This record gives sequence, C-alpha cells and structure tokens, in this order.
Amino acid sequence: MSALHLNVITAHDFASLIAPRRPDSNKGLYGHVLVIGGSVGKAGAAAMAGISALRAGAGLATVATAKSALPNVAGFYPELMTEPLPETDGGTIATSAGVRLEELLKTMSVAAIGPGISRDPHTATLVRSLVASHKLPMVVDADGLNAFQGHTGELNGKDRTLVITPHPGEMGRLAGCTTTDVQKGRLGVARSFAREHELIVVLKGHRTLVVQPDGEAWVNTTGNPGMSTGGAGDILTGMVAAMIAQNPKNVTLAVCAAVHLHGLAGDLMLENVGEHSMIATDLLRGLPEAFWSAQRTARETFVRWDG
Repeated sequence: MSALHLNVITAHDFASLIAPRRPDSNKGLYGHVLVIGGSVGKAGAAAMAGISALRAGAGLATVATAKSALPNVAGFYPELMTEPLPETDGGTIATSAGVRLEELLKTMSVAAIGPGISRDPHTATLVRSLVASHKLPMVVDADGLNAFQGHTGELNGKDRTLVITPHPGEMGRLAGCTTTDVQKGRLGVARSFAREHELIVVLKGHRTLVVQPDGEAWVNTTGNPGMSTGGAGDILTGMVAAMIAQNPKNVTLAVCAAVHLHGLAGDLMLENVGEHSMIATDLLRGLPEAFWSAQRTARETFVRWDG
C-alpha cells in the first residue's frame, strides 16, 4: 500500500487526537470555528455545520449569516453564537459583509465557508475574496466551492491550510469534467486537483478519499447509503473544521479523523433508524458513540490466534 501512496484510515491513526482531555481544560484550548454560510431558506445548513463543530469538540462556534436568516440559525441550537451580516435582496450574504468578516476572522481558529450560502453572484464574489485573501485555515464546501466554477485559479492552498470537501458533482465542476469522469477515476481526479492547487481534497462518496497536496491519499471505510441525505455534508464540514481547530499542527490526521468519525456515526445510527429514514441530524446523535467506539478500537490489543 505504501508504494501506491494510498492508506486506509483507522482509529489507531488518530487515537492521540481523541484521547481524554486534561483535567484543567477550558473552551479556549479547543479552538473557535467560524461558519460563514446560510441564507433565507437555507439557514439549517449553516446551523448544522456550527453545531457539528461543537459536537466534534471545538470550544466555540459562531455562525455568520445573512441577517434575515439569523433568527432561524439561532433558534436551532442555543449553544451557537451568531453574527448578522448585510444581505442582498434575495436574502444571501452581501459583498459588503466582507468588512465585518475581516474583523471576525482575526479572532478565529478556523473558518468553514459554504453551507447554505447560495449561488448568488455577489455572494460568490465575496467567497472568492475571503478565501484568496486570508491565511487562516479554511474548509470550503457546497456553494462555497461552486463560487470557484470558472475561477479555479483563485483556489490555492500554498503556504496555508485549505481543505475542500466536494461531492462528485462539485468536483467535476471544479476540475472541468463530468460527474461520470470523476466517479470513473476518483483517486486520479482528486490527486491531480490537490497537487495543482496545493490543498487537501476530501472527495465525498462511497469510500471517501482524503488527498494531501503531495498526492498521498487516505481512503475511508466507514459510512453507508443512508447518509445520502441533505445536510450530511454540512455535518462533515463542521466536523473537519473542528478537528483542525483542535489539531492545527496535525491537519491531515485531523481531516481523516473527521471523515472516519462522520461515517462511523452514520453506521451506528443505521442500527437505530435504518437506511431509508436516516436524516442528517441523526449523525449528531451518533457522534458521541462514534467517539467512544473509536477510542475503544484504538485501545484494543490484537492477539494472533494460530489454533
């Protein structure tokens, strides 16, 4: 496997990242995630990304969203902090929100951009500007990625931490190929894009891939078809941001941990709700057991039995 630069994610790989916390812990030790997203009609996506960041261990999470969407975001989960932003006539985040976001980003550990943010051209311009002008670790997903369709030259992670989490359709739009092309050559497409743009690609789907800028790849074996439901990707976005916030010096393993635990939460909830009835927030319910399960697995001592 090493000769192929292809690895399988296991709980043993990231055991140190989910070890018991020190007794004198406080929320300031575990990072502050800023979710930039949401719009009128899509407030839930940003809220789910924010609360999943907290469920994955971030000390604090703030959702910055269009002011008309903010009451809905705040109403989902009392643990989330919120920040109202100027908006367009369509209820999406306006380009003028950049001034306030510049201030917010100075105080954050990681930014997650895209959940529910919409494809409004003004909002897309803002997304590209934020990603291009900041060195803060960033996770870009959903319509945050679609903002770079036709502008992929502006998507570059050189000398910084930049993670993108596309599904095959989004990957195809970024790479200039069809979804079918992506699915036929998932590893090759992800590797090529990661190398060219010097960033980490998380290509979602059956056997999600995590690919480093140097082409080293990790394949995930957790997850199931029940997770093919709206919002599951928003949960992953928040988790990836949270794990990076807690482990800024071990980014690749942090991303791998988030991907593995996300799928494991889905596998655990499969036993409770089944494939057809699973919804994204079921993954939030499954996350505590996913962490415990991964911790138990990492502690196991394997004994060879020849009898």
